[in-house]
Amino acid sequence: MKYIFFLLLTFIGYSQQTPASKQTKSILITGGFAHLGNGSVVENSVISIVDGKIAYVADGNLMKPGKHDTYINASGKHIYPGFIAPNSTLGLVEIDAVRASDDEREIGEFNPHIRSIIAYNTESVITESVRPNGILLAQIAPRGGRISGTSSVVQLDAWNWEDAIVKENDGIFLDWPTSYTYAGGRNEAILEPNKKYDEQLKAIQDYFDNSAAYLNSDKSKKDLAYEAMNGLQNGTKNLYITATNEKEIEDIVLFKIKNKLPNVTIVGGYFAYKVADLLKQNNISVLLRRVHSLPILEDEDVNLPYKNAKILVDKGVLVALENSGDMERMQTRNLPFYAGTCAAWGIPKEQALQLITLNTAKILGVDKNYGSLESGKSATLFISEGDALDMKTNVISDAFVDGRQISLESHQTELYKRYKAKYQEKKQIKNQ
Repeated sequence: MKYIFFLLLTFIGYSQQTPASKQTKSILITGGFAHLGNGSVVENSVISIVDGKIAYVADGNLMKPGKHDTYINASGKHIYPGFIAPNSTLGLVEIDAVRASDDEREIGEFNPHIRSIIAYNTESVITESVRPNGILLAQIAPRGGRISGTSSVVQLDAWNWEDAIVKENDGIFLDWPTSYTYAGGRNEAILEPNKKYDEQLKAIQDYFDNSAAYLNSDKSKKDLAYEAMNGLQNGTKNLYITATNEKEIEDIVLFKIKNKLPNVTIVGGYFAYKVADLLKQNNISVLLRRVHSLPILEDEDVNLPYKNAKILVDKGVLVALENSGDMERMQTRNLPFYAGTCAAWGIPKEQALQLITLNTAKILGVDKNYGSLESGKSATLFISEGDALDMKTNVISDAFVDGRQISLESHQTELYKRYKAKYQEKKQIKNQ
């Protein structure tokens, strides 16, 4: 216990870098390959940033930009919109073994009124470790229960959660029951039908019926949980439903139709490709489970996790990548490389980029300001020395959030520099 406490103090000692000040000077980035995030690339680009917004993105061969206060030469480098991590618990848990630092779930089954943003810690040392790979925004989502709670979208360079908010209370997370359960021992897992599946579906439908009845009443007696359901019916909130199998996803489609829900997203969706046409017809998007995962069934294509996104994209389904699962907060830094794997397995590189930029922004409802490099949008972007979807060449030199040039330092880079200096000194002494 003393060791864990010491570890916690050590992490606190390396608190997050100071958030950048508001942009006051205009910036011009020249000469870079601008990957717009909408499928297009502008070579030898010029990007003007004024008052936190992108004033314009243009071809440097076709125009002569006006005077700016600051100039950044990005010749030979690549410029990208900030990557977005959906369904994330960044800032909700610091050390899994320390209960006091874990605030990702609440007790109870139906908790739509539990707002994850309230627990979001902007000074998480894990959060600062993902920015050097280009992840500059995240959807902070709750866990646990049948209805886990309400998520919010944040930018990752802020003093507190109020400053971090990009879109508050963007959606509600629902954990759909599985139609089967595992039986047997550790080495002989057997699939059996979930005998309570229909009962569990009825409980969900009853809750939606009761919340709809409440919202249509005079509300003489306030119910915070039912109040939080407001917005699902008119589309101002999304409903994110965690599901894996074909049967469950088909039932979710029926549920969407029955309850007249305009914005539904499948989270996970490993077998969504089997009903891709149905998802397309009913305008249901997918936040696809971690690409770097093992297959679920022993007799399926071992490369299915890598191909899954392409199958859905080819069917016209709106797809983005998410990262929930084991060690998910630390693994967030690998988000761009999941997109790179999708590109290696058939999706064109610029289309793969959309899986973590514009597609994600569309699903989360923040595409008006984020997700691509376009005039009038937030200047949330970064400059990489190489291909940002390739871990060998994703070396970021500059990053901006709402036009503010942010620090890319972290406790990890500080330790790297410290020990690099130590061994360089030893090497010099040895060579003398």
